[in-house]
Amino acid sequence: QVQLVESGGGLVQAGGSLRLSCAASGRTFTIYGSGWFRQAPGKEREFVAAISWSTDSTYYVDSVKGRFTISRDNAKNTVYLQMNSLKPEDTAVYYCAARDRPSFSLRSPQGQYNSWGQGTQVTVSS
Repeated sequence: QVQLVESGGGLVQAGGSLRLSCAASGRTFTIYGSGWFRQAPGKEREFVAAISWSTDSTYYVDSVKGRFTISRDNAKNTVYLQMNSLKPEDTAVYYCAARDRPSFSLRSPQGQYNSWGQGTQVTVSS
């Protein structure tokens, strides 16, 4: 079992930056990949970014490319989402997720992730 805890959310003005953290505990040696997802009010949860734990390859949704960066610290078992040039439309609850089973793909749909954090609120004011 893998447990995930997000932190770093908050209120920021448009154009500002935030860094989200996702600390993993438990059987972290079984993690193949991690992803960040977000859910805005009244909308479905959507993919934001993913990272492979074996290659550190990354993948982003088009709307955040060039603004967001996903990375990880192996020693701390922590995945980060650096968010720059934030826009009001980035406002959402952000969730981190992990897949601790083989066959991870950077484009894996949400259903392929089997561990989820509790979410952290990001609010961008205009």
